[in-house]
Parts: sequence; structure tokens; C-alpha cells
Amino acid sequence: MHMADALISPAVGGTMWIVTAGLMAGCARKVKQTRDDRLVPMMGVLGAFIFTAQMINFSIPATGSSGHLGGGLILTILLGPNAAFLVIASVLTIQSLFFADGGLLALGCNIFNLGFFPSFIAYPLFYKLIAGEVRVGTRAWLAAMVAGIIGLQLGAFGVVLETKMSGISELPFKTFVLIMQPIHLAIGIVEGLTTAAVVAFIARARPEALAIGTVSETLPQGRSLRPVLIGLLVAAAFLGGAASWFASTHPDGLEWSITKITGKEEFVGANDGLHEEMTAVQAKTAFLPDYEFKAVPEKNTSAKSAAPPPAPWPAIKTGKSLSGIVGGILTLALAILIGFALKTHTKVA
Repeated sequence: MHMADALISPAVGGTMWIVTAGLMAGCARKVKQTRDDRLVPMMGVLGAFIFTAQMINFSIPATGSSGHLGGGLILTILLGPNAAFLVIASVLTIQSLFFADGGLLALGCNIFNLGFFPSFIAYPLFYKLIAGEVRVGTRAWLAAMVAGIIGLQLGAFGVVLETKMSGISELPFKTFVLIMQPIHLAIGIVEGLTTAAVVAFIARARPEALAIGTVSETLPQGRSLRPVLIGLLVAAAFLGGAASWFASTHPDGLEWSITKITGKEEFVGANDGLHEEMTAVQAKTAFLPDYEFKAVPEKNTSAKSAAPPPAPWPAIKTGKSLSGIVGGILTLALAILIGFALKTHTKVA
């Protein structure tokens, strides 16, 4: 559900950048009030875990489409809404800047769609209401399923609404909604199941890890979270370094929806100065575009080029593994840097 710049007008993209920046500033203020020193390492490790988990696209049966974990709900349950929003922003920023996954102009939209709805709508209004303080068992699984679906449905509708408001594509609003929402319903079910499984595992291994998002000054530190941190880092390394080979080659829900409407595999939107500038910047910063090594331009070009061969599966490629490892490290570093910056500022103040 990473939007490309082609869908977004400068006005909508700029507005969503401002909205997202405002939300991040508010979240930063809240995170500074958190007194648990374990929050910062958890932010970094979970950021790396979500980055690599998002590389694993899973096929949606009988559709020719695929989806991937959003991760916003997992982050919110484990870190609290404010830290979770900052971490998902870190993940999406690294993806856009260095891997050309999602446009730079559309970055504010992507952070809002994948971060705001699970953190500030699905979690407090649905997950907490159903699960209460329970993190394992039937209630927790039901809560994760409902919240996961609601978060993805709202995020998908946000994509459609932002595209419509931009007015630079010919995607009909009603048709776009009717195709986007059902495919993201299926993705939301997987999101809910994955969220429930990850949270249940951590709840059994280190239940005190679920309290680190609180702003309480008297929060007991409890046992060390080192086993959880190491376990998540190992999982991130495995997901990015090896499991990413087995990601589905089908287009994701957004790309699939656009293809269904337009009949074209690639969507071409506006080509104004700002879009061109953003594309040029991203071409320079993205050293592993689409999680692969940059393609070397062919010297021999013929008038009739042969159709590219179908993508191999599994895609056992060094570039993909390197992307997973490097992206996870960069996200880990950025999330920890943000956390330490906020904590340092608090102590100085």
C-alpha cells in the first residue's frame, strides 16, 4: 500500500507532509515523557523487524494479487501509539529514500495511512476495547483480527481519497473503492493473524515488554528484555536475508487494483517539475531500488526488444538479501537515533 508520487498532486502531498510532521511532533513530545529506558532499543529492533517483514509479500488466493504486513498494529501494542508512529515513519522513510519503495512526495500520505489509522484509530477504539489487558487467548486474537482489518480498510480508503483529491489520475473514485477495499480485507485478515501471533509470543516470553509504552514514571523495569531483542533481531535477519527470496511475485493490492482499472501494469501520472525533481532525488538516494542492485543500462538496443522473462521464484538474489540486511540496520539506527535524541533532550531539559 505504498503510494507512488504518480498518484499524488503537490498540494495533497505537501499537505500530508505537514499533517504527518505535526503528528510526529506531538508523538515526540509524548515519547519524551516515557521513563522506561527499554523503550529506545525496542523501537530500533522492532523497526528492523517490521522493515524486513514488509519485504515478504504473500499471495492472495484466486486474485493474482499479493499483500504484505503493515506492522502498525504490532508496533502500537508493543510500544504504545506515539512511539509506534515514529517507528513506522522511520521504516517508510528508509524504504522511500534508499529503496525507492513509495514516492518521496507521497511519503507523508504513506506514513499517515500506515501509521495513523492502526495507532490512533484501530488500536484504541477496537483492539483495547475488545482485548482489554489480555494479550493471549481468544479475546486477544479476535481483537487483533478486528483491529487489523479496520486499520487496513481505513488505510486503503485513505489511498483512494488522497488519489481522488489530487485529481491527476483518471482512476474513478467508486470503482477504485470497490476494488481496493475487498483486496485489503484479505490482507487485513493476515495482518490480524500475524499481529496476534507475534504479540502472544512476546506476552508469553516477556510479558513486561508490553508495558514499555506507558508514560508512568514509576513503571517497574522488570526482567531484562535482551532475549526478546535478540530474538527479534534474529527474526529480522532471517526475514530480510533469506525469507524475502520467497516473497510473492504478484503485484501488491494497490498495484493490482490500478491494473484492474486501467488495464496497464504501470501507471503514469503527472509529469510536472516537482514530480520530476522528486524522482531525480530518489534516483540518487536509492542505492538498492526495488530491493535489488541498480540495473546496468544495455548497450545493445534493438527496435524490437524481447519480452522480459517471468520473474523467478524463489528469487534467490544477493541484492535482495543485502537490501533486507542493510535496510534493517538503517531502520534500527534511525529509530534508535530518534529515541535517544528525545531521551537526551528530556534529561538536559
